[in-house]
Amino acid sequence: MAEIKEFSALRFTNKAGNIADLCCPPYDIISDQEKLQYLNKNANNIIKLEAPEQTEAGYLGAKAELENRIKNGFMQKDDKECLYIYEQSFMVEGKQYSFKGFTAYVKLHEFFDGVILPHEHTLSKAKTDRLNLLNATGCSFSQIYSLYSDPESAVPRLLAELSEREPDVCFTDADKVTHRMWAVEKSEKTTEVIKEFADKKLYIADGHHRYETALNFKKQLEQNGQMTENANYIMMFLVDMQSSGLVVFPTHRIIKGLNDFNSQQMLQKINKYFNVAELADGTQFLKTAYQNGQKAFWYYDGNKDYALTLKDNTIMDNLFKNEGKALRNLDVSVLHSLILEGVLGIDKQNLANQINLKYTRSITEAKADVDGGANCCFIMNPTKVSEIAEVAAAGDVMPQKSTYFYPKLTTGLVINQIK
Repeated sequence: MAEIKEFSALRFTNKAGNIADLCCPPYDIISDQEKLQYLNKNANNIIKLEAPEQTEAGYLGAKAELENRIKNGFMQKDDKECLYIYEQSFMVEGKQYSFKGFTAYVKLHEFFDGVILPHEHTLSKAKTDRLNLLNATGCSFSQIYSLYSDPESAVPRLLAELSEREPDVCFTDADKVTHRMWAVEKSEKTTEVIKEFADKKLYIADGHHRYETALNFKKQLEQNGQMTENANYIMMFLVDMQSSGLVVFPTHRIIKGLNDFNSQQMLQKINKYFNVAELADGTQFLKTAYQNGQKAFWYYDGNKDYALTLKDNTIMDNLFKNEGKALRNLDVSVLHSLILEGVLGIDKQNLANQINLKYTRSITEAKADVDGGANCCFIMNPTKVSEIAEVAAAGDVMPQKSTYFYPKLTTGLVINQIK
């Protein structure tokens, strides 16, 4: 199954500055203003390499910047191959969480091989940008975030043994997430970790665009006679999906720009499938529904809040028999199929291009957008980690923005220099 191995990462040296000021969240969740803030704090921040302007000059600028940093000793490749154990500790709603995994080389497989499995659709524009950056720099700066199943906790026990010492890196970021990393040189113990993956599949949690880009990059190198051994692999962070520290946030849906939208008419139409009631406490309503396994949404139309609860979970089984059971029973599938497509007439292409749809993780932002002129919003529960694995294992993929793993992996601790 999954083929993994140690590798030598390109990393910042002390000469570049404090590692806390050199790392940042993934480029695609950073605003232009935040990007400037990171660079003002330390001009060597990884964001300058990871998110250049999406022009030929921008990509070539990233290449020149990378070469200068290596030449000037700000970045250096590790002498020995390592597994990079990585831990995050953080608070959510007053509760402490933490999880520990590791970053390694993982051999690339097409999705149809059934070894590395996706769970979400991707957009072409993002893949084009990442491929252009790879071509220019020969590096992937962010790791793919993937899950594996280990009910016996064999890998977590080995990682605990390998990280008993003080971490090589430890810092707390602006979001109060503490990051720790141990560079563990290749040994008999790391080989034990690797052997545990001989029968495991991997489930991509975050980084679908970058994984598909790596596949395309490999094919391109093969076609051009420029193939390197490293291009057969991708840098991937692996964590046990049974970990109690994993947190998935929901992504809410804002509907906008529907000229003939009528909230009351929509509520009347969906009454065939949903119990509809005015709502006083949306947060508690969703929490109870989540605990009880109900498919439910908090709906706001600018005037009132409503509770929408699917009357019978078998409705999706009867109406959408061509979809896999795991996929059709997701909250996001129920919303998209029965309401957004079925009643509001927003088809899959419209949803993919976000013509009448906007995403947010903030309930406050969702409701404010409706108050500011959007048609309505649907506040959702998060997708369960077990549901993600079930959908991927069935060979299905979820709609975009079905999951948001929190916190995001920091970018800049380890870099994969492919060529």
